[in-house]
Amino acid sequence: MGANDAFLLDAYSQTVSGVVERAGPSVAAVRVQGRPADGEAALGNGSGFLFTPDGYLLTNSHVARAGSAAPLQSRRHRVGLSDGREFEARPVGDDPDTDLAVLCIDGMSRGSLAPLPLGRSGTLKRGEIAIAIGNPLGFEHTVTAGIVSALGRSMRSSTGRLIPDVIQTDAALNPGNSGGPLLNSRGEVIGVNTAIIRGAQSISFAVAIDIAAWVIPQLLQHGRVRRGYLGVGGATAALDRRVVLAFGLEQSSAVRVSTIEPESPAARAGVRVGDLIVGIDGVAIDSVDRLHQTLDAGRVDRDCVVKLLRGGPGGGPLYLTLRPRESIAR
Repeated sequence: MGANDAFLLDAYSQTVSGVVERAGPSVAAVRVQGRPADGEAALGNGSGFLFTPDGYLLTNSHVARAGSAAPLQSRRHRVGLSDGREFEARPVGDDPDTDLAVLCIDGMSRGSLAPLPLGRSGTLKRGEIAIAIGNPLGFEHTVTAGIVSALGRSMRSSTGRLIPDVIQTDAALNPGNSGGPLLNSRGEVIGVNTAIIRGAQSISFAVAIDIAAWVIPQLLQHGRVRRGYLGVGGATAALDRRVVLAFGLEQSSAVRVSTIEPESPAARAGVRVGDLIVGIDGVAIDSVDRLHQTLDAGRVDRDCVVKLLRGGPGGGPLYLTLRPRESIAR
């Protein structure tokens, strides 16, 4: 190894160790217990990290729920820091659709805990340093480092919805590191570690911090993420090329309606089985995932114009006005 190689390796090591030293006190172990009739039982553990100085902590929904669909409030949560302190944590809310949850250590005075600074994932580039920290046992951290290997990935959450803009890294994870932070070389959080591909060579995923920054205020305010509900079931369907050209559509696919819930917003507006949903409020709908993403909190209890294609005489697109309700919480 030449002198320059040794210098570069040392600089890389100093960068990683410096980030770990600064971030370590803010990374917590999250232990989850149930409340069965015959006594408490340990259900699982993972990691999390403080993002405010008064005790609010971000982790994965699957960590906070211990991998169960049971309500978050049916669990007891304990948070352990690397300095040996342990706290009871109150569940604030979670969003299984993005695999994020917020817990709170009650009774902490402002400034008594060190939060991690949140960065921006939208400005990331492939090849940047990525440092994953976990604290599954509460005594010492596990650290892996690598690079951002891909951006703009997507993955299915436990609910079946698509998590967009997932960060792929080669910083190896273990299950106990789920919920811990993914950091850049400046020690800023760029993602929340959420999944590994078993059998693959160190391929790991993190929910982008820009997604978390959108979810966190809703969890703090409502305990959940508000999403719109139309009351339809459907699947992504390819559009005939002649239809695309004839109606000047922007996409080559749409959502074909297969079921309609009685008394739902879609049923009241006159949507029919077999209709093709091609747009909402001018936004092109080319897949079920795009439909989910479009039905955000801004469209709950507000009149929306749905653009449909319907077979039969008359030809052109059909426009219906409906008012999405809030999606039923899981």
